[in-house]
Amino acid sequence: MQKVMIVGGGVGGTTVLKLLSESDFFSIVCMADTNEWAEGMLAAKERRIPAVTSWRKGLNELLDIIVDTTGDPIVHKEIKNEMGDHTILIPGSVAHIMSMLFEEKNRLINKLENASAKMDLILNSTSEGMVVIDHDGMIVLFNDSAERAANIKRKDVMGRHIKDIVPSTGLMRVMETNRKEVNQGIILSNGLELIATRIPLVNADEEIIGAFSMFKNKTDAVHLAEQITDLKEIQTMLQAIIQSSDEAISVVDEQGRGLLINPAYTRITGLTKSQVIGKPASIDIYEGESMHMKVLQTKKPVRGVNMRVGPKHKEVIVNVAPIIVDGHLKGSVGVIHDVSEIQALTHELNRARQIIRTLQAKYSFDDIIGASREMKLPVEQAKLSATTPATVLLMGESGTGKELFAHAIHNASDRKFNKFVRVNCAAISEALLESELFGYEEGAFTGANRGGKVGFFEEANQGSIFLDEIGELPANIQAKLLRVLQEREIIRVGGTKPIAINVRVIAATNINLEKAISNGSFREDLYFRLNRMPIFIAPLRKRKEDLRELAEHLILKINQEYGRSIEGISAAAIHKMQNYDWPGNVRELENILGRAIIFMKLNETFIDIQHIPDFIETKSLPQDKEATMSPAYVSGKTLSEIIDQYETKIIEQAIHTFKGNKTLTAKALGISVRNLYYKMEKLQL
Repeated sequence: MQKVMIVGGGVGGTTVLKLLSESDFFSIVCMADTNEWAEGMLAAKERRIPAVTSWRKGLNELLDIIVDTTGDPIVHKEIKNEMGDHTILIPGSVAHIMSMLFEEKNRLINKLENASAKMDLILNSTSEGMVVIDHDGMIVLFNDSAERAANIKRKDVMGRHIKDIVPSTGLMRVMETNRKEVNQGIILSNGLELIATRIPLVNADEEIIGAFSMFKNKTDAVHLAEQITDLKEIQTMLQAIIQSSDEAISVVDEQGRGLLINPAYTRITGLTKSQVIGKPASIDIYEGESMHMKVLQTKKPVRGVNMRVGPKHKEVIVNVAPIIVDGHLKGSVGVIHDVSEIQALTHELNRARQIIRTLQAKYSFDDIIGASREMKLPVEQAKLSATTPATVLLMGESGTGKELFAHAIHNASDRKFNKFVRVNCAAISEALLESELFGYEEGAFTGANRGGKVGFFEEANQGSIFLDEIGELPANIQAKLLRVLQEREIIRVGGTKPIAINVRVIAATNINLEKAISNGSFREDLYFRLNRMPIFIAPLRKRKEDLRELAEHLILKINQEYGRSIEGISAAAIHKMQNYDWPGNVRELENILGRAIIFMKLNETFIDIQHIPDFIETKSLPQDKEATMSPAYVSGKTLSEIIDQYETKIIEQAIHTFKGNKTLTAKALGISVRNLYYKMEKLQL
């Protein structure tokens, strides 16, 4: 081992110190520098190497090498004069070259180690098992996948002959024949079956230096083959779907070159595959910019862009979206819609809407559920009224099914093939109601359509018109409606010429019209015209024996709407619901059942008691309380005063129950919010 003294604790000396410390061939016996705090001096002390402030103190006859890194020629000359004859003096320039060579060596070693680590990472990351043998058949590589596929540990095979591990190996044969063997079966000594591909390894001089094998467990290989087959089938199906689609489709790559078009694209644009595939995306544009290129630049989809494409200058609407795979843009796909086809479809849609309007009466008497006496009577009355042209007045609380009866009456009448027009009198503003009901002439008011407009009564000619919430009609409209019922003719707003009509009127209300007459909000003569065939529909609380049948019917309806498969409702749930008074009637029942079904688990098939909310019991009125609220004759008061007194109590209790919420109160009482405020003002509540 060569004994070395380093003179100079600067950067050069420190570098030489670090390099020689890593070598087993050199032993640093001393570091010398006039500055005891120099970097090299401190580094020597850390390594427990003697550090002196004068190089002369470090001189001795045992030194083999002195490295002078001071760069001072005087110091170099003095050292040379005083050192031993067998000692070698290396100047700083040579030491610098040495340090550069050592650094290059370390850099190359690190590079080789990194490359080796990357290669090991690659080989161990692949799903294929890999084994390499040298010319003598000894195993020199065995990756992680090989361990898993062969169920053998690497430490048990490295350095052993391949035939000790796989007696039936073909790697030795591959080296002898210098021929590749693909997808060959092989059985290990433990009975495991593999599928292997063997390749001879040849160097630059075309000498065989070993062999390489990639293999998979046979079960995995079969599974992979099945997956490949499935993928090919999916690819074939996707291609068939794209080719058979009526939507024009074009696909470009990330550079904007055409990749794929379908026959519908050729039909609309007039461009063939040879004119598009491999060409710029703008090849089909006649007017406008290429949406494919815009999407490739922004990576954002575009929708509904009007353009003209192809030699036929076809007017189209284009939707284009980017194709992003694993976060990388791979191209874009566009769908082209022929504007003329869209216009034709829009025309057909408008025609369909007109036809649907004539078929709006979609319910019949079969849809009216209930076997109770309270329901049988109005059904029989409605069936009788359907055979006559008489005006029908449907009365009952909100949610009892008045509109359902109106549909059924129309469908059972001789007008069933004509129009059925529905009008909610409370939903149309007072300013528009007259023109909507009776129509208007051109120029009747500012904003009137050119040519005027047909009203609901004219539209329902030869059919039926359903006037819901008839009690909400303002006085001027009541007078005009009375004339229609009497004379069977209407006069449009702004017009003077009467128009004869033949319309069956079915009206409905949830308020007491007789009381409305007494307080002056409804015309008595109109009431008698409407009341020719009165039908009262009982609230749900009066026919609770129909609850089960109603619930089962509504469950079927909700199943269709929500895509569920609830089979029915338990007796306990029905019993719980029978203890409730149902102020919202059948509409509230449907709401409760719909809510229950929404929150049911997918594996639950029956509505049970826990699915019914508890509040329906707390909101029920005990029978004794209802009894105390029953109206009674009070001596000295008129009928109107007694009714007002009773109505005051009901409204006060309802407002208290719903904590002052007027909307919920009106809903529970089955009246409109506007009507509730009217009553509160009248009764001074």
